[in-house]
Amino acid sequence: MTTLSALRIALYATLLLGSLPAPAQSDKPGLAIAALKPGGPLPPGWKNLPVAAGKARTDYQLVADGNTTVLQADANHSASALMHEGNVDLARTPEVAWRWKAEGAIPGADNREGAHEDAPARLVFFFDGDKSKLSLGDRTMMRLAKTLAGEELPYATLMYIWSTSAAPGSVIPNPHTGRVQMIVVSGADDAGKWQDLRRNVTQDYERVFHEPPGQIKAYGILTDTDNTNATARAWYGDIRFLPGG
Repeated sequence: MTTLSALRIALYATLLLGSLPAPAQSDKPGLAIAALKPGGPLPPGWKNLPVAAGKARTDYQLVADGNTTVLQADANHSASALMHEGNVDLARTPEVAWRWKAEGAIPGADNREGAHEDAPARLVFFFDGDKSKLSLGDRTMMRLAKTLAGEELPYATLMYIWSTSAAPGSVIPNPHTGRVQMIVVSGADDAGKWQDLRRNVTQDYERVFHEPPGQIKAYGILTDTDNTNATARAWYGDIRFLPGG
């Protein structure tokens, strides 16, 4: 991994984390939008954050879908994430349930290649952990991130993604760093269809990082087309955290 690639990953996470407001004590984890008014403001505590300085932002807005409200994401050569500060207790609620629908695949996207690493829909989790256990290269990258952006890089990042690069159930390491792992949960056969998805975050983290997860620092959704310079549209429903089944 080159220094430039490491730096891009570092700044991606630090810019997001450094810009997030602290959650209020009364905040409940998850994203509740079904009962909100179409065209209204984004839910409190959620912020649309670019993945790098100067990047165009994906547009996230509340729209009507039948008798309910959903979040529509429109990416146009853009990459920004709708994020919330971590307020999830995985010991109590290790599972996440959510709904999403992608209009279709992004032409030219390939999550295995850094130059084409885009996705119409992602659910993203940043985790804390013991950074002293990491390799010298990863620790160096984290020090650079803190020096340049003033915020520590997450110990690990887990994503659930809509992808045609591999079959659902596959795990794709980020092309630049193994500290970011992507689990494919949707693909070409799901285009234009609402999906109700549920995953055990704790078990998935242990499967891809080979250790128990630390505290969630932040989580959110991401629709991005900055690498392919394409357009994409997706819709997201409520995100809920639940006890293990």
